[in-house]
Amino acid sequence: MQLMIMLVCAVGIVSAAEDEFAAGVFRQQCAICHEAANIPRVPTVTTLRQMSNRAILRALDSGSMREQGLKLGRSERSAVANWLGTKVAVVASADALANRCKDAAVGQKGKASSWGLWGADLQNSRFQSAAAAGIQTEDVPKLKLKWAFGFPDSVNLRSHPSIYQGRLFAVAQDGTVFALDAASGCTHWATQLAGSASSGTSVAEVNGRVLLFVGDSTAMLYAIDVNTGLVVWQTSVDDHPAARVTGTPVQFEGRLYVPVSSGEEGRAIIPSYVCCTFRGSLQALDAATGKVHWKTYTIAEEPTPRKPTKRGAKVIGPSGAAIWTAPTIDAVRRTVYVTTGDNYSDPATATSDAVLAISMDSGKVVWSKQFTAGDAYNSSCPLPDKVNCPDSDGPDFDFAAPAILVGLKSGKRALLLPQKSGVLHAVDPDREGQLLWETRLGEGGVHGGIQWGAASGEDRVYVALSDSRFTRTRVPGSNNVVQTYDSTKGGGLFAFRTDNGERLWHTPAPSCGDRNPCSPAQAAPVSAIAGAVFSGSVDGHMRAFSASTGKIVWDFDTAAAFATVNHVAARGGSMDAAGPIVSGGMLYVMSGYGQWGGMPGNVLLAISVDGK
Repeated sequence: MQLMIMLVCAVGIVSAAEDEFAAGVFRQQCAICHEAANIPRVPTVTTLRQMSNRAILRALDSGSMREQGLKLGRSERSAVANWLGTKVAVVASADALANRCKDAAVGQKGKASSWGLWGADLQNSRFQSAAAAGIQTEDVPKLKLKWAFGFPDSVNLRSHPSIYQGRLFAVAQDGTVFALDAASGCTHWATQLAGSASSGTSVAEVNGRVLLFVGDSTAMLYAIDVNTGLVVWQTSVDDHPAARVTGTPVQFEGRLYVPVSSGEEGRAIIPSYVCCTFRGSLQALDAATGKVHWKTYTIAEEPTPRKPTKRGAKVIGPSGAAIWTAPTIDAVRRTVYVTTGDNYSDPATATSDAVLAISMDSGKVVWSKQFTAGDAYNSSCPLPDKVNCPDSDGPDFDFAAPAILVGLKSGKRALLLPQKSGVLHAVDPDREGQLLWETRLGEGGVHGGIQWGAASGEDRVYVALSDSRFTRTRVPGSNNVVQTYDSTKGGGLFAFRTDNGERLWHTPAPSCGDRNPCSPAQAAPVSAIAGAVFSGSVDGHMRAFSASTGKIVWDFDTAAAFATVNHVAARGGSMDAAGPIVSGGMLYVMSGYGQWGGMPGNVLLAISVDGK
């Protein structure tokens, strides 16, 4: 169902009695998670209070918190949402959409270049040629803001945008998909998904029709007509209550390859939760209809009850090995490569923390190679009591970045594999993953190491280091712990040769200075063009580095308020899951990510040489 939306403030007063009722429900059902430390994938009360009541209610009704929401009545869910969030109303009117474009079909914009996939191409290179980028090396220092777009109901922007023939597709935190004019930022349409934002967007022509593919926090996958915003088909790709689509789907030869992840490891912080039953998977769907051709689990064995942990917690396993990011397509060998996450519970498996080569025709795992064995970990592990932590206890060195398929000067090929361990690996895809070389960039950690992705072009690979660290302080008179970024640890950008792993240069991260909260960690995916590399930081800065020397040649501070073309109040902040994209003479940046104690935000910035 298409929904054209505009948000307007709703006036109302919640009585003291309603406040007391809602606060009581929250204390009994929610506080154990949201008032604890900044636990991975669990927003704090401060973050929740920056969201709208509508977004919180949708999360409890049908989004990432729907399982917990089922334990509450509708009135209780509404009371908690109204008590926590800012109240807004939804106006379902196309005419009310701010800064609406004059109707124009995709393809009528001339020869506009594109970035239609998460990785820019099927190999996940995140590299644009000079012609496609439309930005010359000497012009990078001249880049300046052209326009900004504000996302309502958003404090974390994790969904990666895409561009196709003059239109830009981006998703707000609450699951609203916007189709914008890439040159001006005017809005063609907006469509509300059933769940909140989870995956990035990708675009492909299927049987003569251009479709936008996106997944949400309920594990629902959608195919949307790019001209109208109407949903052509939608299907649930997994029935596990914690499943979601985090990695961006990829279309090739009429099939859509969909990775499936979950938030179940976060549920292990609840002492009574029996962890865990989710298994990651890759699925091949008919791109025109959504029909499933095959589904391959990353763990072949079904989870069953196991012996309790040494702390006495009940266990179900094996579990986990989620696929967090976009698949990589090898058209030569008709193979799809995916990287996998850690196990959520014991026993640990041989296919976690690994790269899997899967036949695109049959779905059979052709070969796999693991890089960290025995890595079973969940969100209970960093807590003082570790109630549901597996006996293996980490180190959570899974893969959040995809494989990059590259050709080498020798005529051979390599898969480049950036890992949260802080190590970059290169393996031979034509010899079942035989190791070619590997190099260490940093110490690694729960938030990377190398987090969301590298870029490769012109016989080089460019890798950003996260290595974020946190300080934890106990709230006086409470069992609660506050987690904040260490402003002195993390960050840096590296360049290596793809054939032998030789380090060409390393640029340390600039200091946070007086900014608070702040981290120099560079967790966001890297993007590159001929002559320049773009890397966003948790400190709010988007920087361009010389591809030949690593020198910072341009620095834009996104952590500020911006006037927007759609008249939504907007501010930038930390950058994490969504990387920059470059197309048609423009650089596009999603800014705002408060999930781990960083700076929240809700703005898309369009940057060009000519500016406004």
